[in-house]
Amino acid sequence: MSAILKIAVQKSGRLLDGSLKLLRECGIRFDKGKDQLKVQASNFPVELYYLRNSDIPQYVHDGVADIAILGENTVIEKEKPLQKILPLGFSKCRLSIAVPKNTAYQGPASLQGKKIATSYPNSLRAWLKENHIQADIHEISGSVEIAPNIGLAEAICDLVSTGSTLFKNGLEEKEILLKSQACLFANQQLSAEVQPIFDKLLFRLKSVLKAQNNKYLLMNAPNNQIEKIIQILPGMKSPTVMPLATSDWSSIHTVIQEDRFWEIIDELKVNGAQGILVVPIEKMIL
Repeated sequence: MSAILKIAVQKSGRLLDGSLKLLRECGIRFDKGKDQLKVQASNFPVELYYLRNSDIPQYVHDGVADIAILGENTVIEKEKPLQKILPLGFSKCRLSIAVPKNTAYQGPASLQGKKIATSYPNSLRAWLKENHIQADIHEISGSVEIAPNIGLAEAICDLVSTGSTLFKNGLEEKEILLKSQACLFANQQLSAEVQPIFDKLLFRLKSVLKAQNNKYLLMNAPNNQIEKIIQILPGMKSPTVMPLATSDWSSIHTVIQEDRFWEIIDELKVNGAQGILVVPIEKMIL
């Protein structure tokens, strides 16, 4: 029987959507039927396990699944010794402490002796210990943000992405315990049979992620400004320069990190660059 790499993913939600999108961009196809718990790819030797988010670290640790796409916050909370292989850049959030608006808050010491509601007791306990604070932790699942409004707690510790849920419930974010994003995690000891499959998948993932963070940059420039423009560009190796039909003009092509483009755009224009195009890259093989 051929080896199959088993991947655990969240069974629903934004983390699942991001995971499936990334795998599709790696050229891997799944037919997800309604209420399926397990599905095999049609064109690559991997199998997806749709699991409850909080159960995934244990399944990977026990070897039921070989790898997982999972938020860092969950792995930290569950305290399982998994290998963190690769940050994936989506499902970014933070685990924060929030208190009702107009609360007199003057730093972590303000939480001394308070009741704090959370779904992340281990992470909160570690932070409180680090800050030498004694507080009463109320562990609840779901709807943590309503705890102060119903008198259950005086503060909460919960995941925050945009902060809109806190705002709707009259809460203000005061402390960030940790920042999180989706990452690729693996069992500490992958079997020899699945290791080659994992290596191929990792290569595809890195190629897709590299392309997401870079853009293909094209521009026209007068020949007498080419050297100056090349010195400005922080792209890969040497840019490609091709003559245009218009005399004394050339087209310059390179690959650049997206965030660096906005740092140099004004300088490119000052030095004569025109017709600047920024084009997405689908895959990037180095």
